[in-house]
Amino acid sequence: MPSPRRLTILITGCSGGGAGAALAMAFHEAGHQVYATARNPSKLSTLAAQGIKTLTLDVTSTSSIESAVASVSSSLPNDKGLDMLINNAAGNYTMPIADVSLDAAKELYHLNVWSQVAVTQAFLPLLLKATSATSSHAFIVNHTSVGSVAAIPFQGIYNSSKAAFAMLSETMRLELAPFGIRVIELKTAGVRTNIINNSNFNAKEERLPRDSIYDPAREVVEKAMSQEGLVEKGIPAEQWASEVASLLLKKNPPAVIWRGDSALLARIASMLPSSWFEGMIKKMTKLDVVEEIVKKSRGR
Repeated sequence: MPSPRRLTILITGCSGGGAGAALAMAFHEAGHQVYATARNPSKLSTLAAQGIKTLTLDVTSTSSIESAVASVSSSLPNDKGLDMLINNAAGNYTMPIADVSLDAAKELYHLNVWSQVAVTQAFLPLLLKATSATSSHAFIVNHTSVGSVAAIPFQGIYNSSKAAFAMLSETMRLELAPFGIRVIELKTAGVRTNIINNSNFNAKEERLPRDSIYDPAREVVEKAMSQEGLVEKGIPAEQWASEVASLLLKKNPPAVIWRGDSALLARIASMLPSSWFEGMIKKMTKLDVVEEIVKKSRGR
């Protein structure tokens, strides 16, 4: 993965087993200076053991963001800024929209949308400094998802948060171009990471409410909410990270990077009428089965 100079890169959400940790290793192995961050520093020990600089950063905390910016600023030479910021930290949430906890939805949006803006604003001076010092571009890399272009039953809050982040990324790309900052979006598909295991269903054991309108099909819906079977699917995180890092280190990286299992299919689907793929999505999430059960329970 050749690059004309040694870059300074900060990545959020680098806890072990995630996409951020894999990216940190890929850039480190390519010879770049990486700041790997996470809310819980104990989850960065593997990266620290490899010689990667680690920082505590809770992207939902203003004071934590300010502290991380101060730490990076003080560790860099006076004439050097931050060449690349990768906004990777994110959470997962599954629940039918009819049963969504608005507090939980707002919390996810805080993490997946508003914190991304806060982190970007906070590190922007260091990114601008990099463009001034080297007369080269600096980069903001926003990790969204192929879910940002797909309506998938029981994932509406997560996917819509990623869609919001995708639109923010497109707008940032336009607004920051005059300052020599390129904004790149990662539309990731199937990758074997811990994001499914960390969902509200799997990590917090949240289930359908007792009075859910989906109660007749509870077993089928909750199985879909668990995203069972998807954990083992997807390409290895290390493979994904290697492919993504290679593209990001190109002289002219693409504005949108589609990678992961079924990324090509998602890209094609995003350009076609959604009705063409609704049948496939219903079968994939067992919504067709849910429909039959609900109809029978309602005497239809």
